[in-house]
Amino acid sequence: MIAVTLATLCAVVYGTADFFGGLATRRSRVLAVVVLSQTAGLALVVALLPFLPGAPTAQALAWGMAAGVSGAAGLVLFYRALATGVMSVVAPTTATTSAALPVLFGLATGERPETTALAGVALALVAVVLVSRDSSAATAGRGRGSLLASLAGGAGFGGFFVLLAQAPEGAGMWPLFGARLSSIGLIALLALVTRRTLRPGHGALRIIVTAGALDMAANVLFVLAQQRGLLSLVGVLVSLYPASTLLLARYVLKERLNAVQVTGIGFTLAAVALIAAA
Repeated sequence: MIAVTLATLCAVVYGTADFFGGLATRRSRVLAVVVLSQTAGLALVVALLPFLPGAPTAQALAWGMAAGVSGAAGLVLFYRALATGVMSVVAPTTATTSAALPVLFGLATGERPETTALAGVALALVAVVLVSRDSSAATAGRGRGSLLASLAGGAGFGGFFVLLAQAPEGAGMWPLFGARLSSIGLIALLALVTRRTLRPGHGALRIIVTAGALDMAANVLFVLAQQRGLLSLVGVLVSLYPASTLLLARYVLKERLNAVQVTGIGFTLAAVALIAAA
């Protein structure tokens, strides 16, 4: 039950972070948003390290750095999709892909959730597909244009969860430290090679810092949840984050929700309940 609670809270925080990240990419270049938000996240995890148990072993840092590379690639693609597409479509499309990888990996490596939990997993995957449906004429073209970036971003996020879960027990939050070091270095190098500015747009810095701090808080919640539950269940619960992104987009940006999306939100709640009951 603790793992389910942590994973569900993680999804809410991830969705809120993605909302702020999407807003930031409409005011600044994608690489600037990623580097600055990741730097804010690094500062947060450094501040948390003295208060959370864990040892900085080479194995823990290596798995974290590998996860950081995968996550950074996913984040660049995801933010680009958010900047060019519709937020309430991009986020769930990405989540569907990111949910599939941890579930498949967990089952392939011997995890065997109870039947009720598996039913919740199936319902959750249906939920993110339903939430992603937006057939309005005004948004259809933008959705198609960002589809590939959304799918690739989801693969990067799914890889991040799988790789981070391979860190040894007792590593604490040190894998997240390694993940942030590698992701910041990778994106900064990419910006240097492509000669892209890392200067934030006017009025965007606070939004970027908020997105980065929330993203790291969600990462911490994921690590805590994964340490206490099955990756195949935690991963799919975390993937429900588009529900909070969608609701924020609805009430802040006034993006409209159709009946199918509302049904998807209902399925999201039912999926959490089924997994929690297992």
